[in-house]
Amino acid sequence: MVKPILLIGGAIPIILAIIIVIPLVTAPEIASTAVDPSDKSEIEFTTHHLRNTSLGVTDRITADQTEIIVIKNDGTVTYSITKDGTVSTPKTITIDNSQRIKLVAMIKETGFLSLPFESFAIKDETETYQKFGLKITLNDDTNQLYWPEADATEQMIPPIITMVQEELELIMEIIRE
Repeated sequence: MVKPILLIGGAIPIILAIIIVIPLVTAPEIASTAVDPSDKSEIEFTTHHLRNTSLGVTDRITADQTEIIVIKNDGTVTYSITKDGTVSTPKTITIDNSQRIKLVAMIKETGFLSLPFESFAIKDETETYQKFGLKITLNDDTNQLYWPEADATEQMIPPIITMVQEELELIMEIIRE
């Protein structure tokens, strides 16, 4: 028979481990402490709605629509859309500083700037798809990435790119309205 003192002694480290692990597992966000107040950031996110047209011998990719948002360091977001060759009047809003800090922290903490530029091959049978572009300037470091939507390629899009894309698409939805 196990003595009660041994059960209590064995339970203490397990309880302490649970107390430490629960906050780490349930935290849905990247800590915003990664952002230094002196950091200067600019994020430019582009969405191209592309169509692949076959002219017989050659294929041609044309953009039906292009949307661009630029998020400045002060939280100012400028949105413009080009549709059928016509550029709309830019819209400007200001996002909450916490939303901007969350985005910058996600980029800074995960090493997004060090991701290598990788070209994603588009499936042959894909006729229409979206292609995303992201240009990030953090202090003096700049990185630019391009990737297609997941259905248009057989390659895996890294999850961090998808997370940043979803955050930026939420901001784009707000400004479209």
